[in-house]
Amino acid sequence: MAALAETTQNTNSNQATQEVTHEVTLFAEPVFSIGKFTVTNTLLNSWIVVVILCILAVIIGRKINKVPKKLQNAVEIIVEGALKLADSVTNDRKKTLKIFPMVFILFLFILLNNWLGLIPGVGSIGYTTMQEGVKTFVPYFRGGTADFNTTLALALLAVVGSNLFGILMIGGWNYLNKFVNLKALAAIPRKIMKEPAIIFVNPIKFFVGLIEIIGEVAKVASLSFRLFGNIFAGEVLLTSIAVIFAFVLPIPFMFLELIVGIIQALIFAMLTLVYFTVASTAEEH
Repeated sequence: MAALAETTQNTNSNQATQEVTHEVTLFAEPVFSIGKFTVTNTLLNSWIVVVILCILAVIIGRKINKVPKKLQNAVEIIVEGALKLADSVTNDRKKTLKIFPMVFILFLFILLNNWLGLIPGVGSIGYTTMQEGVKTFVPYFRGGTADFNTTLALALLAVVGSNLFGILMIGGWNYLNKFVNLKALAAIPRKIMKEPAIIFVNPIKFFVGLIEIIGEVAKVASLSFRLFGNIFAGEVLLTSIAVIFAFVLPIPFMFLELIVGIIQALIFAMLTLVYFTVASTAEEH
């Protein structure tokens, strides 16, 4: 009897060990490696989005005619609407046309990444691996924007790109004075006799510029954490709902995440547009 009880206990223990666990992790899980380069499930998803965008660009590019047909007409309506929205921020169509390509492709990339994470199979098709003696399920695909690495890279691209754009538009010296306002300090000896208040005003301008440097770093944190937090929270919510009841119940929440995906992509794109516009405006304006 003791031997039977021990055998039963070992069997139950083995069955518990063989159970497969699946948790939504903050980090992206590795799928395979190319040499020393590790390819994660979020990176695979991002590559798929890039391929989709390239295919769409080729298809739409080949269908361009002087008299637009269905597909071209739909695309033109979307692009024209987006241009008008961008004009409301820049107030200058020439400036809009310079900024728009980057902002619009960022919007499409983020939107498709947000939505691809909701497709059936993404997050549920994968492989099992042993981690600390426990079988763990790892999905082959996962929404790219649910990975902080992706959102951080996008935020850096937006902020660094806006600063480079500002240098190109107003010149390196003028742009530097937005942050280290040497002009304000240099003007004090020349204007102090005519404008005595300048001895108080211009040092304040100088220190405000230094605060702007901190603001640039804050932009990266704001963009990356906002996008990551909303998409990751949606992923956790859908997983939790599916565990409670896998049929019908998750559908309203999936529609909600579709809307969240559009809103977050639009917010990221609009903030990027604002950063580019502000960067291309001279300090005195």
